[in-house]
Amino acid sequence: MQPTEKTIILWRPVGPQELELIRRTGMRAFPPRLPEQPIFYPVLTEDYAVKIARDWNVPAIGSGYVTRFSVRESCIEQYSVQEAGGRSHLEYWIPAEDLDAFNAAIVGLIEVVHSFP
Repeated sequence: MQPTEKTIILWRPVGPQELELIRRTGMRAFPPRLPEQPIFYPVLTEDYAVKIARDWNVPAIGSGYVTRFSVRESCIEQYSVQEAGGRSHLEYWIPAEDLDAFNAAIVGLIEVVHSFP
């Protein structure tokens, strides 16, 4: 039997349009970035994802969702953790051109774990 590759759990706050695109993949991948979005940023903590979805997305677009997913460590280890405005605001910055490889490293389904309002 082959040992199972290690994974890490990450979160991604999304709005309703991005969630619909994720659903169209069968909850298996994140959609390509738009030209004005050169970075895909999954976050390291559920609390930070909730803050973005609830406190930023809801006022800006009316609703927000927190997704949770697992990704192979061998994929994510090539990126460094970035601090985005505070010690508890940690995220990875994945270049848009790497998103297909990142999606291929997702293990299992992307789950919606919170919705706001």
